[in-house]
Amino acid sequence: MTSPKLQLARAFDALRKDLLSEDGPRISTMRNYRFAIVPYAPEHEFELRDHVQRTIGTLSAGGWVVKTVSLHALLLQRIRGLGEGIVKRMIEAERGAAKVAPERGINYLRTKLGAQLDGPDGIAADVAREITTFADAYPEMAERMVVFVGRAGALYPFFRVSSLLKHLDGRTRNVPVVLLYPGERRGEAGLSFMGELAPDRDYRPRIYP
Repeated sequence: MTSPKLQLARAFDALRKDLLSEDGPRISTMRNYRFAIVPYAPEHEFELRDHVQRTIGTLSAGGWVVKTVSLHALLLQRIRGLGEGIVKRMIEAERGAAKVAPERGINYLRTKLGAQLDGPDGIAADVAREITTFADAYPEMAERMVVFVGRAGALYPFFRVSSLLKHLDGRTRNVPVVLLYPGERRGEAGLSFMGELAPDRDYRPRIYP
């Protein structure tokens, strides 16, 4: 059985090869759906970041422009945007619920934050804004740009990544987008977020390697 670290190395080798194809980026068989997923074990977060940085270096040396989007940073922006008073009340309510039972605290936050994160106007809108701003800044580089979306673990357990991809569809200016997915691959197209949630099996993007 292939080790998770070796699997991750193979994934990035295949990804770089497809991005640097002579015919242009081919991370997807669908011309108008340029999404790909690189799953990795959550405990290998730092190895994942090393692979990303090496890939960025390779692409940059070849004249590419690359952007990274942190879902953790966007989550914090969303929370701060609620206002200090609302956030304070949420913290107090979560602590009160957790005193009754730990899962009640988590369920409370899942409900409150889920309303902020889910849907076309949730965190997908924030990611789409980052990508379109990037694309607008380099209009002449349409075939030599890529966006890595990472730090998805920050959204657990409040939000499913499959929902993010669904609401990003059609909002990325056809820029290749690579989602760095902390979790487990199960079967050909199933992914379990953080290795904890029941796997989603309706992913359309290519899952590397």
